[in-house]
Amino acid sequence: MNGFLYGVALQWKLDLRSKSLLVTCYIVPLIFFLLMGGIFTSVMPEMRNTLIQSMIVMSVSMGAFIGLPPSLIETYGSDVKKVYKANGVPIYLGLVTMFLSAFVHLMMNCVIILLLAPILFEAALPVQLPFFLLALAIYIIVSLSIGSVLGLIIKNQAKLTMIAQLVFLPSIMLSGIMFPVELLPDFLETTGRIFPASWGYQLMSDNGFCPEHLWYFMLVFCAAVIICAILLHKQKST
Repeated sequence: MNGFLYGVALQWKLDLRSKSLLVTCYIVPLIFFLLMGGIFTSVMPEMRNTLIQSMIVMSVSMGAFIGLPPSLIETYGSDVKKVYKANGVPIYLGLVTMFLSAFVHLMMNCVIILLLAPILFEAALPVQLPFFLLALAIYIIVSLSIGSVLGLIIKNQAKLTMIAQLVFLPSIMLSGIMFPVELLPDFLETTGRIFPASWGYQLMSDNGFCPEHLWYFMLVFCAAVIICAILLHKQKST
């Protein structure tokens, strides 16, 4: 247990020095929040009711799909994996520590948005804050699990960047955070429900924490855990 806690603390310190994580988990999402928050609430004042949820969906999607996977490639696609094996360190430790560190960073970013949005843009706070925070934690965990699959299954950094964008952009454009999904053609509305952003937005909305919005996250998380376990087993045997 002490070794595990040391690994988590070490990963936290490494992430604090990571320019990639700083950009994807803090700088870009918060700049987007500051710029688009004012635009959204000026053009569509009713968006004050959902501004927090919208900005959080964007922040989590960027951190999970663009921020986490490159870190996994740096570990499992380099000599770091050999160091793990040589020192008897479990192969899964890198994934777990990076997952937990990314979770904390994304949660901190979301709390910043939650605190600033009512002050800067008169955004409405969630009615049921405990359920909102629980929904947020679930959404972050599932999004990071998808990012973990991307980071483990794709070995090439350039290819990862392209595929991560193919996951990130539809998540944002088709989730309903930019405009109501009812304005989209039926095909695009259905396509948007493949990605976690759409479900996360609904789950974090007022009175949205219900079983009909939770089954998707349970299914995706279980599938991601199984895939990651298989990929890590292959990493161990190579």
